Amino acid sequence: MEEFRPAKKRVEVSVGESVRILRELQELTQSQLAELTGIPQATISAIENGRVNLGVERAKVFARALHCHPAVLVFPGWETARAA
Repeated sequence: MEEFRPAKKRVEVSVGESVRILRELQELTQSQLAELTGIPQATISAIENGRVNLGVERAKVFARALHCHPAVLVFPGWETARAA
């Protein structure tokens, strides 16, 4: 098993798309996420559509509500190196 090829990234996901995907996987509406986070629904919509930057502080708030690490939201396309 020493010879392997890492899978190639097939889809680019933006920060806003990562928020939307996680929200939808948890079957939350933007309004419900707004209630959980205290972030206005209009701001959530703007983040998901790439009109407003997520930012680290908002990422922390979303991460708590969406039960994930903030890095999942801030760096959706980040690939980690495998340990040798």
